[in-house]
Order: sequence, then C-alpha cells, then structure tokens
Amino acid sequence: MKRLFLVVLFMFSYDPVHAGWVVIEKQYQPTGLETMYFDPSTIQRAGERATLWQLTDIKWNSTTRFLSSKTHKEFDCEGSRVRVLQVIEFSRQMGAGRSTAGYIKNGGWQVIEAHSVDHALSTTACETH
Repeated sequence: MKRLFLVVLFMFSYDPVHAGWVVIEKQYQPTGLETMYFDPSTIQRAGERATLWQLTDIKWNSTTRFLSSKTHKEFDCEGSRVRVLQVIEFSRQMGAGRSTAGYIKNGGWQVIEAHSVDHALSTTACETH
C-alpha cells in the first residue's frame, strides 16, 4: 500500500516540461544547480526489467563542456538495482546543441538507495505495465 501511495503521489506531483520531459519530484532532486527529468513515453517493461531515459539539465557549469545529459537506465525491479546503458552529453541545456557519447563504467549494476532519484524512477518504471 505504501508503494502504491508513493506511485500515485509521484504521478500527480510532477509538472510537464519541454517535449515530454517531466520534472522529478523536488524531494528527489539533488542540491545544486541541476534539475532532473524523465520521459514517461520511454518507459519499457519486460518481465522484471524496466528501462527509461533521464535528462539532467545543468543551469551553469564551469568545469565541463556540456550543460545537459540524457541517460538511458535499466532497472531490476525485483532486485532493486539500476545500471546505466547509455549516456549522451549535450553542449546546451535540455538536451540541445552538439552531442557526444558520455562515459559509462562497464554498465554494472548498483543498489538503489532509498530516497534517491533512482528510487523515484524505479518506482515509476517498475509499476508501469
């Protein structure tokens, strides 16, 4: 029941933005100068695995050449794990401008921590049928 409440709360608390990207709830946003989104139309579920795309938009960055990135993530719904399948970095905000493939460290599985962005995303992706 608690999980269902979290999903319902998540579904009604986000605000639509550019081209299908939906802001992840404030409580899951990292502190600092970035905002995270996901695209509900990219959620795909196959058995106990689910995938989706996440967008990280950086308001200002003096250390790297990119201002946003899209990350394709896969969730192990039964094992509460996540792994990155692909990262694309963009020279402008909201996935615009020149793009380059980002670095992925072997695409290994990581445990999903409670109260994290991945927790929020996995709850949404894994509840999709």
